[in-house]
Amino acid sequence: MKIFAARGRRLAVADPGMSEPQSTVERSGLPHRFEAVGEALISGSDVMGACSVAGEELARDGASVEETLAGLRATWQAAAGADPTYDVVSAVLTAWSETTLGYLHQLSCEDPLTGLSSQAHLRSRLTELYRLGGAGVPGGVDDYALVVFAMPTGDPSDEPGDHFTRAMRLARAGELARTAFARDETVARLGLHRVGILTRRDDRLGRRVQVLRTLLARAEPDTVVRVWIEGLPGADAVAGMMLDELARG
Repeated sequence: MKIFAARGRRLAVADPGMSEPQSTVERSGLPHRFEAVGEALISGSDVMGACSVAGEELARDGASVEETLAGLRATWQAAAGADPTYDVVSAVLTAWSETTLGYLHQLSCEDPLTGLSSQAHLRSRLTELYRLGGAGVPGGVDDYALVVFAMPTGDPSDEPGDHFTRAMRLARAGELARTAFARDETVARLGLHRVGILTRRDDRLGRRVQVLRTLLARAEPDTVVRVWIEGLPGADAVAGMMLDELARG
């Protein structure tokens, strides 16, 4: 079964009956994407590195985990006459799973626990802004800001493994954020305790932030919820690093 590609693939082997010029895969007799692994195995060079690269490439191709393991075993049998070791299988599957997971995260627009936009979606919205115009360009990033609020720590939702209680707390806070920012703003989850709101920087921004502070204070009367405005940096890459830093906070 494919993971995220529509195009099918088969493990290619050389066909001695073919009269047309054969591809590199067919000439080597090794499965697609495993040619470098076979070469590394035979030459004694960096097999683990080649396995990691093969796992990443197969994930991008849309190969299933079954196909990936079958190709790995066929390569080892052809080049070494034995089955691959645990370390080799682990290297391939780790690379495959991390690449696949990264792809799926990029597709996700909504955080499944809170119903807020995902951090990946907020990141893509920022990238769109930078494509429209960087710093100093009308309608570009200078016309937008990121409003952030951080729920206080130290309550029962911070117990290890209590993801549901923490998520519900953020979901309620997110609904309050949508009350204060009720236009086309992107309200997204940032890490475990923070929410980010991508909004236009206009003459009403300060007043709307104050409304949000008031709503959060009423919802969390025994705590102090920090709310602040983050200016957007001049470069898209720096904006990505800023989001990562906010999510770790």
